[in-house]
This record gives sequence, structure tokens and C-alpha cells, in this order.
Amino acid sequence: MVNLGVRRVEDDVAARHPALQQYAACQSHAFMKGIGTFLAGSGAAFAVQRMARQKLPYSLQWSLLLAAGSLGSYVVTRAETQKCSNFWIYLETGKSPQEFAVTGGLSQPAENLSSAEERDGAATLVRRNRYGDVVE
Repeated sequence: MVNLGVRRVEDDVAARHPALQQYAACQSHAFMKGIGTFLAGSGAAFAVQRMARQKLPYSLQWSLLLAAGSLGSYVVTRAETQKCSNFWIYLETGKSPQEFAVTGGLSQPAENLSSAEERDGAATLVRRNRYGDVVE
């Protein structure tokens, strides 16, 4: 068993996906960035409400604090998680997600095949990525 944050991952899974640690670190960073954005967004909404209260007879709206923080947190976390997913695809396939989609999801790059005969014959055989996973 391999420790991955607070979870334990089976050795065979960790062996097939050596970039799992980097992906987990990226996801952790994305979630921490989301928490920071929630606090900053709520703090900014609080400051705006305090300033508005000085000018207008306006009471503090806690729902606005939560909504501003939640919305900002969602947007940032979603964008950062998408970056992590793209990073994972790149680490697993050696291709960017755009290249991966254009090639029809074939995850074994042509340069990993040693000869022209293997490239021609590999089209009819079951394809596997460099970790042994079957790829359609």
C-alpha cells in the first residue's frame, strides 16, 4: 500500500500510474485555492457591505457573504481542477488533451512504437498505454 495524502492506494495501482502523487498534489492545491477564494470573496463582500452601510441604511446580509464566497470558490476550484485533469491526461499519455482528442483517444504515442511494421500492426491489435491499461 502506498500513502496518498490520507488515503492508501494499492501498490499495483500506484505502479501503473506513477504520476498519481503529482495529480493528487495538484488536486490538493486546487482545493486549497478554492478555500482561499471562499475566504477572500466573503471578506470582500463583507468589506463592501460595511462601506455601503456607512453611506446607506443597509444591514449586513450574511447570505450575500456566503453567496459571494461560494460563487468565487466554485469558479476557481472548477478551473484549477480542470487544469489538474489536463495535467493528468498529459502525464498518462504524453499528449495534451487537445492532441488526445484529435487522435481519437489513442494514448500510445507513435514514437513509443519501435518500427513501421509495429505501427501498422498495432492498429488491429489491442492498444495499451505504457502502464499496461487497455485503450480503445
